[in-house]
Amino acid sequence: MELGQHVNAAFRPRFVVATDSFKGTFTADEAARAIATGVVEQGAAAVARPVADGGEGTLAVIVAALDGERRTAACHDALGREIIAEFGLIEHGRTAVVEAAAAAGLPMIAEGDRDAEASTTAGVGELILAALAAGAERVIVTVGGVASTDGGRGAVDVLAAHHRIPMTVLCDVDTAFENAAVVFAPQKGADPAAVERLTARLHRYAKALPRDPRGVPRTGAAGGLAGGLWAARDAELVSGAEYVLRLLDFDALLHGADAVVTGEGCFDEQSLRGKIVGAVLEHARAAGVPVYVVAGRSEWTDPPTGIAGVVIASSPDELVAAGRRIAARFADATP
Repeated sequence: MELGQHVNAAFRPRFVVATDSFKGTFTADEAARAIATGVVEQGAAAVARPVADGGEGTLAVIVAALDGERRTAACHDALGREIIAEFGLIEHGRTAVVEAAAAAGLPMIAEGDRDAEASTTAGVGELILAALAAGAERVIVTVGGVASTDGGRGAVDVLAAHHRIPMTVLCDVDTAFENAAVVFAPQKGADPAAVERLTARLHRYAKALPRDPRGVPRTGAAGGLAGGLWAARDAELVSGAEYVLRLLDFDALLHGADAVVTGEGCFDEQSLRGKIVGAVLEHARAAGVPVYVVAGRSEWTDPPTGIAGVVIASSPDELVAAGRRIAARFADATP
């Protein structure tokens, strides 16, 4: 979507707005459109491209980009409650896209109900089986944003009786399997003692798997779900961010762009370790294009190297205002 064609100016900068979802608040598309609207209101042009890195919202980005279709199926959430979840079919139904967060997503569980030790990825396995029953011959599993830290055991057990099919896992972090609890379980409700127990459980499970996922980059994604699928189902683990940027031909979008705006719900150190914001930054840096970040909140005291500015926004109006502010700041900084 390109906006701002009606603007008449001697110099009309062109912005690429490539945002992730603001988890539990805005979809990637909603955030990108709102920010782009603000950019246009300031007199610039904007191309809005929702992006993702394997976490929440990746299904929507892939299905939209490849003109696929969405289906629904019954499964269970991370606490074993019955739900209806979506999966996607692309490539004329031959390939399924299963988003782990659609079945076992953390935002689906109220804060008071979160249980990092009891949560399971069994529903992800059920959703994969539903996609295969719909005729898919291979599966892309997008991982990230799940409530569980079970090393993928729930999903692996559900899939155990089904023959192996080609599987690609889009990972949103490069964390290794054995570190999944230490890095991610606290945000899922685990206290320090629970983190120790979860880590010990991951080590025990790693020893029982057909091959050991410990020490392998990306195997810790989604509480070790990526590692479980890699070890038990021979899944290929790839960077979700790079997969999506290639799919959208992002480097071509950067040609002729004057600036990039990216964003997510929380901009922190993890953002630069396999997440889409970090990938966008790297591609824009290689193209010599400045990058601005819009986030619901930021953990940075000073913007990381290569970030021209960070704007905090947590409502639709604030997203639009962020677009205006960034476009104005860019204009002020342009000779």
